[in-house]
Amino acid sequence: MRVAVVSPEFPPDIGGIETYALEFVKELARRGHEPTVFTVRHPTGEQALAGVRIKPVLRLSRAIDRKTFAAHRADVWHALNAGYAWIAEELPNGLVSVHGNDFLQPYLPIAQPDLRRLPLAWRWSGTSSRCLRPVWMRLSRPMVRRSLARARHIVANSRYTERVLLELIPECRGRTSVGFVGVGAHFFDVAWRPAEDGVARLLTVSRLSEPRKNVDRVLHALARLKDTRRFRYTIVGDGHDRPRLERLVRELGLEQRVRFTGFVSSAELPELYARSDLMVLASGLAQDSHEGFGIVYLEAAASGVPSLAARIAGAAEAIDEGKSGLYVEEPTVDALAGALDRFLSGQVRFDPVACRNFARRFTWASVVDHCMQYYPLAPMTSHGMGLAGRSVR
Repeated sequence: MRVAVVSPEFPPDIGGIETYALEFVKELARRGHEPTVFTVRHPTGEQALAGVRIKPVLRLSRAIDRKTFAAHRADVWHALNAGYAWIAEELPNGLVSVHGNDFLQPYLPIAQPDLRRLPLAWRWSGTSSRCLRPVWMRLSRPMVRRSLARARHIVANSRYTERVLLELIPECRGRTSVGFVGVGAHFFDVAWRPAEDGVARLLTVSRLSEPRKNVDRVLHALARLKDTRRFRYTIVGDGHDRPRLERLVRELGLEQRVRFTGFVSSAELPELYARSDLMVLASGLAQDSHEGFGIVYLEAAASGVPSLAARIAGAAEAIDEGKSGLYVEEPTVDALAGALDRFLSGQVRFDPVACRNFARRFTWASVVDHCMQYYPLAPMTSHGMGLAGRSVR
C-alpha cells in the first residue's frame, strides 16, 4: 500500500511529534508498505530511512501544498498534524492524527496564499512574508478547526487529547478514536545500571523552550534538598530558555550537581536513561500548550527507569503509578520537593522489571494497527491525490 504521510515535524528535528512520525513510517516500511513522507526542508539535510521516501517539499500553505500533492499517487493520505486536517476533510482516503497543541493553538500558517505567479510576488518574500505571518496565522486557526469538524476520522494520541478535542470541536464526536503512542524497541536494548558511587541520578529530557515544562521548579525543589540529599541532575535538551535555567542553577548554588548536555541524538538517549535512577518531567498546563501524552515517560520505563510527573493532561496516562513512577497532583515547588525527598531518601522504590513491563504495553506496531483500521481496504486513488472534479476552496 502506498501511504503518503504528511508531517511538517520530522527528524532531524526533535520532539514528540517528530518521534511519532519517524517510528510510524518505520513500522509501515517494516510491513512492506511504501511510505512517502512529505515534510519541510531541513537546513542540515534530511533523515535517511530504508524503505521510506522523504520529500522535503511542504510550504505550509494549503493553496501551494494541494498542488504538490496532486502530482503524487497514494492509496492513503495520513496527516500527522492538525494543520493538514484538510486532507482528511477533502479525501475519502484521508486520515489525520492529532497530538494536542496542533489543534489547541494551531501554529502552521496554512492559510497563506500562493503568490508565486503574481507580478512582483518576490516582494512578499523574506521580511515582508514574515511580517504577514501573524495575518496568515489568524486566518489559519479557524480553518484548522473547520477541517477537523469535517474530517472523516481523527486519531488522538491519548484519551485526554480526544476529550479536549471533543470539548473544543464537538462536531467531531463519533469520528474520533485513541491510538496512543509507542516506544522504540532500542530503549529495551540497554539495561538500567545502578550508580557505582550510590549517588542518585536524576534526568530530564525536554525541549528547553516552554516554561510549562517546569524545569525551573525542579531546580528550586532540588535547592531545598541539596544539603540533606545526594544527587546529580542531568538536563537533556536545548532551547531559548536554557540560558535562564543555567543562570538559575548558579543562583541556587547547584553548579556541582546539575549538568546541561544540550541536544542528544536518539542513538545516545538509551544509554543516558540507563545511567539514571529517576526521570523528572512535571509539566503543567498553558492556555495554548498541553502535554498530549509524553513519550519520554515510556522511554524511561523501557530502560527500567521510573518517572516523576504531574498528574495533568496526557501525562496522567503515561505512568503506572507505583510501578513505573509517581505523581504530584500539582507541579509546585513544595510538591516536587516532597516527592523528590521521598525518592532520594529511599521511602519509595521501583522495580526496573515492572517499569519495562509497563512500557511493553505501548508499541508502534499497535499504533499502526489502530490507524490501519481506518485505511481503505483497497486502493482508492490511482491518479494523484484524488482532487479531480472537486471544487478548490
